[in-house]
Amino acid sequence: MRSIVLLPLFALACGVEPEGATFNDSAPDLAVSETTEDIGDEVAPGGYVRCANDPLDELQVAEIEAYHKELFDGRADLDPMYIGAPVIDVYVHIIKPNNNATVTNQMINDQIAVLNAAYAPVQASFNLVSTDTTVNSTWYTGCMGRSEQAMKQALHQGGSNDLNLYLCSPSGGLLGLSTLPWDYNNWPSLDGVAILDETMPGGNATDYNFGDTAVHEVGHWMGLYHTFQGACTANGDRVADTAPERSPAYGCPRNRDTCGGGGADPVSNYMDYTDDSCMFQWSPGQIRRMQSMYTTYR
Repeated sequence: MRSIVLLPLFALACGVEPEGATFNDSAPDLAVSETTEDIGDEVAPGGYVRCANDPLDELQVAEIEAYHKELFDGRADLDPMYIGAPVIDVYVHIIKPNNNATVTNQMINDQIAVLNAAYAPVQASFNLVSTDTTVNSTWYTGCMGRSEQAMKQALHQGGSNDLNLYLCSPSGGLLGLSTLPWDYNNWPSLDGVAILDETMPGGNATDYNFGDTAVHEVGHWMGLYHTFQGACTANGDRVADTAPERSPAYGCPRNRDTCGGGGADPVSNYMDYTDDSCMFQWSPGQIRRMQSMYTTYR
């Protein structure tokens, strides 16, 4: 089976090719979203950037979707009905700037509980396997930028169906960053999710401390785009039952309809940019997409 080639977040943001990189010339030449340099005005109140995964170029999305269709269509062994409810092992990596505590065990356990509640409709659950701690001030603030590659290559554990969760405090107000499932075969050591540690339950990130940053980023890890991917175009986020949305929503707006006639914006969806208190649902189409993406790539 040919493998899809996608440049990882670190390589795109920093112009650095990961060590040991190999390319398959027959696979689509795709790239995932860039990080802080190209986020522009996508900043939430309080100076936070909800997610470092920018919307992808529509040509990239078209190739990603075509490749997924090629892999998935007609494969009964990839049907979610044949896979059952996956239990995703979680390896938590705490990055600290010094020996002072930044994250408690209670915060980690509460975060896993939030993930389990949010992904219950997807029939996926999360099992905390281990927690390790690294004191590295450079990684602590550079975990979603120039330190991402070194940090992940040093700490990553498990395989394609295991979640590596990195807890840190990135510069630039970033709340979270995730790789995408079709990246895994080419960049296994970079796979995972990084979040601002203060977004976990009990953290100090005002309006973003219920644990939904991890839920949002794991949505990307499971194969979802933002709800505003593609803006008001017909294909949008490639999920038919999420209303088109021209731009991210912040706070918890009422009766927002940025695409006119396509239905109210999905502001309570986990893949928008609203406050944690406003996020509480997936659409049925998103659930089906996550299941098919997980069984195909993970």
